[in-house]
Order: sequence, then structure tokens, then C-alpha cells
Amino acid sequence: MPILFCWRIFATIKSGSIAIAASTLDSLLDLMAGGILWFTHVAMKNINIYKYPIGKLRVQPVGIIIFAAIMATLGFQVLIEAVEKLVKDEPPKKMNTVQLEWLYSIMIGATVVKLALWIYCKSSGNKIVRAYAKDHYFDVVTNVVGLVAAVLGDSFYWWIDPAGAILLAVYTITNWSETVMENAVSLVGQSAPPEILQKLTYLVIRHPEVKRIDTVRAYTFGVLYFVEVDIELPEELPLKEAHAIGESLQNKIEKLPEVERAFVHLDYECDHKPEHTVLNKLPSSQP
Repeated sequence: MPILFCWRIFATIKSGSIAIAASTLDSLLDLMAGGILWFTHVAMKNINIYKYPIGKLRVQPVGIIIFAAIMATLGFQVLIEAVEKLVKDEPPKKMNTVQLEWLYSIMIGATVVKLALWIYCKSSGNKIVRAYAKDHYFDVVTNVVGLVAAVLGDSFYWWIDPAGAILLAVYTITNWSETVMENAVSLVGQSAPPEILQKLTYLVIRHPEVKRIDTVRAYTFGVLYFVEVDIELPEELPLKEAHAIGESLQNKIEKLPEVERAFVHLDYECDHKPEHTVLNKLPSSQP
């Protein structure tokens, strides 16, 4: 990555293209974002049950949000620079043959490298690595659009170059803003999709001694789901046996790959009011 960044700086200086400059700034933020994602990965593996009793898996979406916010900030900065260049209406100096040769070789080479990295990271099962895959794909797009805009702007109309930079900026802001929202929602506690709830309900109802199901609830709390289950057991069942049933059900649910933690509540009837409500925790409407 540092080598590609250095070559892109050279290409930016040689060409003077703002679209190529946008691609170069993107490489700089790649290095910054890479450090952020590496830190989150190390932080997740550094377990301290006394300071973080349920682990630090939520560091992962937080890291991705920071990563995406940096990328969106890049897009906004490029947008400002490109608009300013259009407003000034000052055509840049034409590139000579040597400058074009350097531009082609560096940008095409960088695109090929990024394309290979995108294919590799896309196949990974790790969400952080997949975030890198999205970044590499974005780099391929920005490299191609930047190169085309720079060449067309030099050969035909100078404003094509800043116009291409504006397109890249809008793409960057839109793309990474969606990533921010997606990961922010995962920290808020969004309900699991119906197919996940159906799977959990089927698993619970087939568990031994379960008479009825009161509640099956699953919601995001980071990358994986937290699950809450309320079940009805026979009233005359001894406490020891009831505990064993609840614990075995909890272990069974937590073996699912999409579940981080399960909470099983045992009861002898299902006609009571819900045990928990969020209404009494809502902020007062008064200032």
C-alpha cells in the first residue's frame, strides 16, 4: 500500500489532474483506515472479562463506522476542490508524451493490483477483511474513472477532469454513508429478519419439556445477535430439572453461528404481562 501511494503521488505531480489527486488522497486514507481496522481486530482478540465482561465484538462495527466516515470525508473534500477548480475556470497546461506514459503505467498498474486484492478479500469470511474488499473495489472504480477523466480532460475539454472528480466524490459520499448507516443500525438493536426468528422458534419448540413459547426475540448488538427466549415449563417440574432444561437450550442457541449470546427465561405460565418494557426508559419530553 505505501508503494502504491508513493507512485500515485508521483502520478499526481506529473499530471496535475484533480481526478488523479482524488485517487491519491484515497490511498492516503487507505493507510489510515487500515490502521483503524487492524486496531479493532487486535482489540477484539485482547480479552479482559473483568473490564469487558461480554467481550469487545462491538469494536468491529465501530471501527468500520470510523473507516467509512473517513472515506466519506475524503469525498466531501474532493468535491469542494473540484467545484472550486470549475468556478475559477482556468484550463491547466497540457500533458506531454512522457507525462502521459507515466500516468498510464502507474494508474493501470495500481488498478491491476487493487483488482487482485479485491478478488482475494471478497472471498474472506471475516467482516473486517470484507470491508477491505469494498475499499479495493472502490479503488478500482476511482482509478479507472480518474484515469479516463484525466486523459479526456487533457485531450478534449479541461473541465472533464474536475467533473470526473465530482462524480468520484459523490460516489464516495453515497457509498460510505450507506456503510455508516448499516453498521450504526447494528449497534442500535435492530430486530433479526423473519427467517432467523423462525429458526429460533423451531429450535425452542422442539426442545424437551417446553410446553409453550411466550417470547422469542433476537436483535443486533454488534456483528451478531442477542437472543431472548421466554418459555413455559410444567409447573410441578423440580428446580434442578428446570435449570438443566434452560441451560441446555441456552447452549443450543449459542451454538448458532449468527448468535453471540442467548438469555432463557423459565416460567410456569404465559398469561402475564411482558417482563421488560422500554417505555419507562424513554427520555422525558420536558427539557
